Amino acid sequence: MDVIHHADRAAFGEGRAEHANALIGEAGLRINHERRRGRGAGINPSGRFEPISRHVFDDGWNTIEELPPFKTDVQVEKPRTIITRNDSPDISFDRSINPYRGCEHGCIYCFARPTHSYMGLSAGLDFESKLFAKPDAPRLLERELAKPGYVVKTIAIGTNTDPYQPIEKKWRIMREILEVLEAANHPVGIVTKSAMVMRDQDILARMAEKGLAKVALSVTTLDARLARTMEPRASTPTRRLQAIRTLADAGIPASVMMGPVIPGVNDHEIERILDSAHAMGAREAGYVLLRLPLEVAPIFKDWLLRHYPDRYRHVMSLVRSMRGGKDYDAEWGKRMRGEGPYAWQIGRRFEIAAKKLGMNIQRRKLRTDLFEPPAKYGTQLSLF
Repeated sequence: MDVIHHADRAAFGEGRAEHANALIGEAGLRINHERRRGRGAGINPSGRFEPISRHVFDDGWNTIEELPPFKTDVQVEKPRTIITRNDSPDISFDRSINPYRGCEHGCIYCFARPTHSYMGLSAGLDFESKLFAKPDAPRLLERELAKPGYVVKTIAIGTNTDPYQPIEKKWRIMREILEVLEAANHPVGIVTKSAMVMRDQDILARMAEKGLAKVALSVTTLDARLARTMEPRASTPTRRLQAIRTLADAGIPASVMMGPVIPGVNDHEIERILDSAHAMGAREAGYVLLRLPLEVAPIFKDWLLRHYPDRYRHVMSLVRSMRGGKDYDAEWGKRMRGEGPYAWQIGRRFEIAAKKLGMNIQRRKLRTDLFEPPAKYGTQLSLF
């Protein structure tokens, strides 16, 4: 746990602000300000001020006990169903579960931010602080799995918002979902940026022994300073790598996902990240290119101008070179990998690095033949 206080660049200037940040990292000094501008402030000046970031669970940062936690407002959402279906041809799953709407991790590049607009909220700070929990998710899942004619395929969790974001420690919805899936022998694939996934290694280990579970840890950088500004409330890169080791040692297939690769920001770390993850036990790896749909583009550009103003033009030029001259191209087949020489180069570097380490030689497929519909709803539903 840790706190980052950003020096007011308008008052101190770029150079002094960098110096202040360095002092904070080295000596743990605190520069107190009434408030600091957060991600998206430039496009939502009246509602995009973020208070100082604080953390209440062991995500790998140093503990500062006297500080209260980052303030979030959690409302209960009561959906009618919990399994979301998709027919996208460029992703490997056709169904997913999101225990939460919004994500406290606050990753600046998160492509899911615009989904908060459907709730009448902003894709900026609202996405990080005005969260929705779905406590009925385990019950709804049990009911849907018990429906006659249900066809089993792997359920993906963590593809939109992180199921192990900090509020999961209190709500424990993800653990209850895993309990339902384990009881039904239903396969599950998880993606997360949180070391909290280790809490559920008992369930995941039993499922993995039957070929029913695998986990991907998303590691975007090994630079703690970059991670703190880019993914302020996710676990540190070191803790994520430790989670890979812990899961792998428990017999749970653990892979690494570099999502996203940001040209000019973290693409130089591809080989280092794969090498580090492999050393911790990861045998599969994947990546996704930076995606900037809708409101994400101005929010990301605002962040880039604040933290890396000298790189802004170069980074955005590279992004557009891979997106047909635009900030983003949502066309299937291109949105995950991009196109053009630079996108091709990233793909080849990733493939070569993985091959050299012996990764991705064999992709693990989860079993679907062990499924047993939940008995609780089976008899009742058969009457209709």
